[in-house]
Amino acid sequence: DNFFTYACDDDAIRVGCRVTVPFVGQGKRTGYVFAVGDEPPQNLDGKKIRFVAEVDASRSVSEDAVRIAEWMRRRYFCRYIEAISCFAPAGAASNRKKKRQSALEASGVSEASVLPPELTQEQTIALARVTPYVEQERYGVFLLHGVTGSGKTEFYMRVAAAVAARGRQVIVLVPEISLTPQVVGRFIGRFGSDRVAVLHSKLSAGERFDEWTRIRNGETDIVIGARSAVFAPLENIGAVIVDEEHETTYKSDMAPKYDTVEVAIKRAARARGLVILGSATPSIISMHRAETGLYQLLTMKKRYNATPLPKARVVDMRRELEQGNRSIFSSELHARMEIALSERKQIILFLNRRGYSPFISCRKCGYVMRCAECDISMTYHKQEERAICHFCGKRVPVPEVCPACGSGYLRYFGVGTEKVEELTREIFPDAAVGRLDLDTSSKKGDIHRILKDFEKGRTRILIGTQMVAKGLDFANVGLVGIIAADVGLNIPDFRSAERTFQLITQVSGRSGRGTEVGDVVVQTYAPDNYAIIAAVKHRYRAFYDTELMLRRHMKYPPFGDVVQVTVLSEDGIAASEGAEALQEEILSAFGRSEKQYILGPHRAAIPKMGDEYRYRMYIKVRPDRRRAYEKTLAVLKKKMNTGKERNCRMIIDVNPFSLM
Repeated sequence: DNFFTYACDDDAIRVGCRVTVPFVGQGKRTGYVFAVGDEPPQNLDGKKIRFVAEVDASRSVSEDAVRIAEWMRRRYFCRYIEAISCFAPAGAASNRKKKRQSALEASGVSEASVLPPELTQEQTIALARVTPYVEQERYGVFLLHGVTGSGKTEFYMRVAAAVAARGRQVIVLVPEISLTPQVVGRFIGRFGSDRVAVLHSKLSAGERFDEWTRIRNGETDIVIGARSAVFAPLENIGAVIVDEEHETTYKSDMAPKYDTVEVAIKRAARARGLVILGSATPSIISMHRAETGLYQLLTMKKRYNATPLPKARVVDMRRELEQGNRSIFSSELHARMEIALSERKQIILFLNRRGYSPFISCRKCGYVMRCAECDISMTYHKQEERAICHFCGKRVPVPEVCPACGSGYLRYFGVGTEKVEELTREIFPDAAVGRLDLDTSSKKGDIHRILKDFEKGRTRILIGTQMVAKGLDFANVGLVGIIAADVGLNIPDFRSAERTFQLITQVSGRSGRGTEVGDVVVQTYAPDNYAIIAAVKHRYRAFYDTELMLRRHMKYPPFGDVVQVTVLSEDGIAASEGAEALQEEILSAFGRSEKQYILGPHRAAIPKMGDEYRYRMYIKVRPDRRRAYEKTLAVLKKKMNTGKERNCRMIIDVNPFSLM
């Protein structure tokens, strides 16, 4: 993770060029130019400087990308090459004509331009606030707090049109690949396929390279995709639009562990462009920034079609159990489903847990089937007849007898989306049932097919995880059933209440998007929880005030950063001792009083992944200590990861969205 100096006889060499260079003992290596000068550095006097072997102009990146990569290295404790690789293309060219046709087919629309509808008063006011920034090419960050169905996508398209009219470019980010076809369809219908590019992980490497090249060559002015699209090779960004800005999928869980919203703001600031962060349930952090003046707040409190927000009913599942109902469907939800089906309405059932049963256990000795690699319980998937680890992906057959005691009392406990689908088919045999989760959408085109069947009415009941909770806009959905609203409440994470509130609000918002008020049934064992009460009553402000008070007291974001430090080793004792030693070095650097802001070290929630044991600590970093911690932790990470002993390694994640 260092810089190396080379000579080059190509006068066109510039910052951002991708080059091939001879590297001692390793043949030729690929690198990127971070600086160019006419004279070699003074510390190289007398040393032989090797020459660049090749410059690959087709895969070079911009100087802007290099500067943001430098910032990412400091902010996310990654290596230079990890950061710059985010901006670089992967794969090789494919059949471009075929790619363009597939993009149109995936969108489900023709190239004919769709005329924009008349704006609501709230949309008009919001657009008027943003327009001066577009016309004057000024940097600014706007938080658009609009209820579900308020017309946020139309607002995004109006902003995109205004930016493109000035010859500038737009990035539109969505949190889930499942949303891409719908959003792409609307933008292509408005702007035409030649002006819209698509970037997401479901594209083949060749398709991604084609789109990357098309974007870099200036052949398009609107880029749509999931989080990696924030690195699109645009030279003149006028706006970055982040839809559902609160979503956890905008935080990368692989190196570099970047926050998409932070990168979007950095790119827009350098380009003097806008950032629009849109959500019906803005994150606590974003709303606090809006209230303290870092962002500007735009609001849309009414649905576009003026239909009231759906009516939500809370069902206490403890009472259902007392009354003898052991089904996953409460009597209320069952009755509402029958009514909706009789009225030819469609239904969405939401459960944020895939698979058939969350764990397999022996009723005689208490044995729980765990992953040999990760030491966590495995999920039973009935269709595959396998137990699957949802962290490392390991698949194993379910034994016929208990491996611990030899009894035949192995049973499947809990409910996942696969089991909900099976039970729904049994109870409503005449209704066409579909399921959308990671298990049913692994192949290319699966998501588009499942959603298309639902859109056309071929599917009456759609069951899914959080993939169905946001962004989907189907006018005939009359009922949403939330099977277990409190699944996420007991996760050991300071954001668990916020996520629960957001998920209930978002999935509820899929109901009643036509001309009639929708229904929502929320099943829970914690009906008195403040997040659930606020969500069913559509009271964002009440939830925000309560949550902010708790965050301030506990010094959680937005009142500082939470830095997750993981120490890993193939030797469990070495990992434990390494974590303890690391804590001592931090206390030596900042003083013993810092101990009150350090949680741990302790075994991670998933104590072993692959061959490595994991120990963790969490550091609450106050804003005035951020830079000091950045420098100190970077030094400690380099020392542990490149030291002579190297029996441990260290991973740092700033404000992680998963504490597992």
